[in-house]
Amino acid sequence: MIHVPFVDLRMQYVEIHDQIQTAINDVLNEGWFILGRHVESFERAFAEYCGGGEGIGVGSGTDALYLALRACGLGSGDEVITVSNTFIATAMAVDYVGATPVFVDIDPSTYNIDVRQIEACITPRTKAILPVHLFGQPADMDPILDVAKAHHLYVIEDACQAHGAEYKGKRAGTLGDVGCFSFYPAKNLGAYGDGGLVLTRNQQLADRVRLLHNYGQTRKHMHQIRGFNSRLDELQAAVLEAKLPYLDKWNDARRRIAARYNAGIIAPHVVLPRVHKDVRHVYHLYVVRTPYRDALHDWLAAHGIGTQIHYPVPIHQQEAYQDMRLSVGTLPVTEHVSKEILSLPMYPELTDVQIDWVIESINAFKWVNQ
Repeated sequence: MIHVPFVDLRMQYVEIHDQIQTAINDVLNEGWFILGRHVESFERAFAEYCGGGEGIGVGSGTDALYLALRACGLGSGDEVITVSNTFIATAMAVDYVGATPVFVDIDPSTYNIDVRQIEACITPRTKAILPVHLFGQPADMDPILDVAKAHHLYVIEDACQAHGAEYKGKRAGTLGDVGCFSFYPAKNLGAYGDGGLVLTRNQQLADRVRLLHNYGQTRKHMHQIRGFNSRLDELQAAVLEAKLPYLDKWNDARRRIAARYNAGIIAPHVVLPRVHKDVRHVYHLYVVRTPYRDALHDWLAAHGIGTQIHYPVPIHQQEAYQDMRLSVGTLPVTEHVSKEILSLPMYPELTDVQIDWVIESINAFKWVNQ
């Protein structure tokens, strides 16, 4: 039996140990830990990598979403159209500004927002659309942008799982008014702690986020607005800048692993990921579907293979959102998919031996259920 963890962050660190240690030592030797040259340098570098705009480093991906919504002027009584099939932070960021998330069902093939259902959910209170580029695959952005333009809505991209992903040749996070990124350690570009970034080409929004994320200061002790403390620190920025040159290589490795899974998994009751024709997927997660999800999870665990479920309970069915009083069947595709999805091991350092063991174990699983 071959051990295959769901993710192994240590292996990446070993690969670039010298670069990471140099970056950390630079910060420690300089003795400047908040809003220094490393943050400024990484903000520029990441914005350039994405294809332009201005980047503002913040404390987390959740903070990036919240600050983007605040910068766009959303508040009490407003509505934001998004999905329930995502990490709960997407909806909570909407709550934090006092607005209401309005959930749209998902496309059954990509698990991203079903763009055909957006317009029917727009009301006079709708102020923004918040598409999630789930699992590393960008949402179908052109129809979203068309609807937003027609109804004068902001488009705020949740690109927290889509570092380097592309839609029609453009990087995720650069297509709407604002893009939001997370640098949680397990992300395609991960820090060694929490971190996030807001990306926008709109200078007014960029200036607003910069005020909001640092106590509303225009300069030290001069506070123009009531802001917050949400800053990417120097150590994390230095680590991220050291990692950034490897991101395309790591994303290519994820695509290679996905291709190997795609070619090798032949179990008839397992649905493999489908990629929209206009996107370049970066496989933050490799998610399959099967009606035998729980049994397959247990089978793989018994074979030394780690898996996870993203996400087992949709947001609208979470206890925290029961006040919305959304009944079972409100989002039928989301609810169905949540019972069948399973995330397989996916990280750039997976070996062919490990990948093949996952494939072999999944293909053997079909005999258990016959």
